[in-house]
Amino acid sequence: MPGALMPNAPALPPEAPLLMPVQSLSQAPRTGRRPATRPPGLALRRLRVIGGAVRLPGGGGDELFLVRNGNGPHPLGLLVLALFVVLFAWIALAFTSALGGFASLLGRGGLGLGISRDGPLPELGTRTALLLPTYNESPSRVMAGLSAIHDSLQATGRLPWFDLFILSDTTDPDVWLEEEAAFLALREATGGHDRIFYRRRAKNTERKAGNVGDWVRRWGGAYPQMVTLDADSVMDGATLVRIAAAMERHPGVGLIQTLPVIVNGSTLFARMQQFAGRVYGPLIAHGIAWWHGPDGNYWGHNAVIRTAAFAEEAGLPVLEGRRPIGGHILSHDFVEAALMRRGGWAIHMVPGLPGSFEESPPSLTDIAVRDRRWCQGNLQHAGVLPARGLHWVSRLHLLMGIGSYVTAPLWLVFLLCGILVSLQERFVRPEYFGGTKLLFPRWPQVDPVLARGVFIGTMAVLLAPKLLAYVALLFNPSDRRGAGGALRALVSLLVETVIGGLIAPVAMLVQTGGVISILAGRDSGWNAQRRDDGAIPLAVVWAGYWRYTAFGLVLAGIAWAVSPALFAWMSPVLLGLLLAVPLVSLTAGRRAGLALRRLGLLRIPEEAAPPAVLARAVALQAAGDAAPGDSLRRLLADPVLMAAHRAMLPPRVPGRDPFDPLLALGLAKLDEAATLDAALVLLTLPERAAVLGSASGLDRLLVLAGPIGQS
Repeated sequence: MPGALMPNAPALPPEAPLLMPVQSLSQAPRTGRRPATRPPGLALRRLRVIGGAVRLPGGGGDELFLVRNGNGPHPLGLLVLALFVVLFAWIALAFTSALGGFASLLGRGGLGLGISRDGPLPELGTRTALLLPTYNESPSRVMAGLSAIHDSLQATGRLPWFDLFILSDTTDPDVWLEEEAAFLALREATGGHDRIFYRRRAKNTERKAGNVGDWVRRWGGAYPQMVTLDADSVMDGATLVRIAAAMERHPGVGLIQTLPVIVNGSTLFARMQQFAGRVYGPLIAHGIAWWHGPDGNYWGHNAVIRTAAFAEEAGLPVLEGRRPIGGHILSHDFVEAALMRRGGWAIHMVPGLPGSFEESPPSLTDIAVRDRRWCQGNLQHAGVLPARGLHWVSRLHLLMGIGSYVTAPLWLVFLLCGILVSLQERFVRPEYFGGTKLLFPRWPQVDPVLARGVFIGTMAVLLAPKLLAYVALLFNPSDRRGAGGALRALVSLLVETVIGGLIAPVAMLVQTGGVISILAGRDSGWNAQRRDDGAIPLAVVWAGYWRYTAFGLVLAGIAWAVSPALFAWMSPVLLGLLLAVPLVSLTAGRRAGLALRRLGLLRIPEEAAPPAVLARAVALQAAGDAAPGDSLRRLLADPVLMAAHRAMLPPRVPGRDPFDPLLALGLAKLDEAATLDAALVLLTLPERAAVLGSASGLDRLLVLAGPIGQS
């Protein structure tokens, strides 16, 4: 059994409380003047990006109107035009922002705040806490990443300035016990008894935001900075030192967000996400950093935060109304950044600093589960938008978060309205003279040349960021070689674009269904995320996606009935829908992904030459995966582990602890059981967790275990 808690090293340090009041959305806080970190020329950058994004849809709308220059306005056509302008504005903003990112990439920008990519590491003068919230994740995977971060920090010589906290919201009792054992093993392996800590909440109120908020209120007073991580996060020690030092140097900065690179993908879907994130992601991130300046955003992880600023401004209110739109805010990060910026704290992004990593869900099905929760959280931002005192860029962030999901049903409506317009022109008799007497008839006409021009222009704006990212890659020799060279990178771009384009209509319908479901009042829940193989039996894929194929068949029939030309124009959308089941099945498995990897396609630099911290995390994870076992029986059989488990339970105050019906029911079932096996059959997972969190429950389990519990 791995080592136990040392007598002088409890699972948690002494508490250092910090007030974190709940913020009001109806009243702006009083803010003091803080040192400015605004880059020169920011207003001009914003004018170029937003001005260009406003002008492009207007020109595209004029062209679309001229396409049907002889038909005159009618309600359906005007609706199509309005939808086109809104959706074109969405992609136009991405395009103009990408132009700024292209300039920043070529100029080796994306840093600021005196942060450098290399050179001597700065000295530190204050302590930083690394917070790793986890919820029913694989403990060996979580601890592998944390151990790699620890070793990387140790190599910098700055480890004494960092403490590591595992903040568990785990509800599965078996995972909980494995977490504790893995935590103790990590302490023993690293000697980090005085800087690696573990806390589990029995009630995961407010989910991740509540988990971090609980830490701030109990221990935040001891740490000027905190770095938030995800369960799949890995960060290089030098990167952590550089952002912590930048926070120390700039007292007006509240948050510094790094750009996490997606790594370790093995399925085709994950490798596509990985390639897109690594090649296109820097262009996008450099772009928004270029014109957001100190009014940036927060992505919820791999960022350093000034603890006092977070406590002062980021206490999230409960939104009015019923769930899923009301209640606790799910997509908390955007709102926390907006509230901190409202309080006068600068929020910066440093996409030019390497050494920040994360992983991607392995399949469209897995990403749809995650997106369903994100969709609900982003739609909740509509309740935050009217908040008093928000910076206009923060409101834009919230609008873009909402738009990232609302645009899916808008694209669907635009597609359906376009088909209806074509049906109308095909089967409804035109009015040649309208409601007035004219000397000459008004012939309905569609300008095919202009129509082709509008389509080409739209696709150019949509795909230009990918081409700009590829050009930027060519100008970076190390990244170009890491992606397999110019030719392989180009083929990879084409593969990702074609397969991604086929999946896009399915993803559009999945997101549309999520939006409708949430607006209908169905909550998304909170589920642990799969992170490895996304393979699903074909029958399960068919059950989940046949309706999209059926929808594609209906659209194909309508398009063909109108004209073969319309069918040809819609063929990319139709093909993606018709192939929904095989596409989802193919991209979710490892076989196709690893085959392309052997060909050198969809490769990223971090795969060709893994950074030391990433290689260490992968090696530790591979070693830790081969440790199956019955965690409860192991607990009952090991008195050292049992003592450590008891020591990590929160103290109970007689007469003040609320009544726990799950515990009462669990204890009653233990009284009825004659053996441990019988008890485990009777107990549900929530009841087992309640029993394991109770001293009396542990005593009864030991009695039922008999000789096993006495060893």
